[in-house]
Amino acid sequence: MNLCDIRTVREILSAFGTTTKKGFGQNFLINQSIPERIAENCCDDADSVIVEIGPGIGCLTAELAKRYKKVIAFEIDKTLIPVLAYTLGEYKNVEVINRDIMEADLAAVLAEKAAGERISVCANLPYYITTPILMRLLESGIPFDCITVMVQAEVAARLAAAPGSADYGAITASLCYYGQPQRLFTVAAGNFMPAPKVNSAVVRIDLYRDKPVKPKDEKLFFTVIKAAFGQRRKTLTNALSTAFPDRTKEELTEAVTACGFDERIRGERLSTADFAALADQLVK
Repeated sequence: MNLCDIRTVREILSAFGTTTKKGFGQNFLINQSIPERIAENCCDDADSVIVEIGPGIGCLTAELAKRYKKVIAFEIDKTLIPVLAYTLGEYKNVEVINRDIMEADLAAVLAEKAAGERISVCANLPYYITTPILMRLLESGIPFDCITVMVQAEVAARLAAAPGSADYGAITASLCYYGQPQRLFTVAAGNFMPAPKVNSAVVRIDLYRDKPVKPKDEKLFFTVIKAAFGQRRKTLTNALSTAFPDRTKEELTEAVTACGFDERIRGERLSTADFAALADQLVK
């Protein structure tokens, strides 16, 4: 069964009385080479458990099941559960859970179903909720090896941007605290049904076992990052003034210059390590 054949996809959806749902950001792949390539690159250890988010009708799930020890797929759309039971029936190493990944107790699920296993994440993320899902995964404390996601091409550019570039932002600096992102390849809009209005891209994040950046106050560290990009046209000192009204501008300027930065620098020039250094100065 070719789950990327557009005629097959339509027949399956029709047979089960369902269709793609814009509210869930559903766009199904219709080019077999794409899920194959994603699955091949999402993890380095074939003995891993893969958590998939949003399996759709299972085209990527099937490719993951062929390559890895087990796949635990979270699907929010209850109408797709019988579809997945049909399309993935031959794969005994796949378990589908009808639950919203944003509400599921992922740590508890994995403790029960994948205790002691190496775990990675692979997902074709809905455009409208990409950042919340990514941050939920990163902040979960679960020791994932990799997180590989297909996202809107514009978002992919931000995830893998370098400091000082136009695409660099708060999500980039935050993401680089947890791991090292790399953009793998672009997926044109015509590879989906229905076709979205923009292209997509696949990004892989290799997570750190031991974070190279270790701020003294993690909460303050993220507050600094958020403040720096909240008003990116302002200098870093002025942007921080809004987030830290209890600090004088002189104190904030002193913290910035103590890190070796020009007092007129903007936040977009700072790396993740630079933000940690600045946060540590503010702790002092």
